[in-house]
Amino acid sequence: MEPNTFTMKKNMGRIDRLARLHIAILIVALFTNGVVTGATGIISLAFAAIFTITSFISLCPLYLPFGLNSFRKNATYSHQN
Repeated sequence: MEPNTFTMKKNMGRIDRLARLHIAILIVALFTNGVVTGATGIISLAFAAIFTITSFISLCPLYLPFGLNSFRKNATYSHQN
């Protein structure tokens, strides 16, 4: 008998991942400079960690129930003058 396997498919595109990473960097910078402190700072750092992890794995679990997907398979990027 074959074990059940569940594969998570990527659902975050390049721009989505980069935006999340930039937001995470901004949150960490605000926390380290003392702009965001206390419980708000800790919660913000948790969001920054989640944004970073989801960016690296290209998967946002909150997108799944809503059927959202910003990932384009076989996307081609071209630069035209």
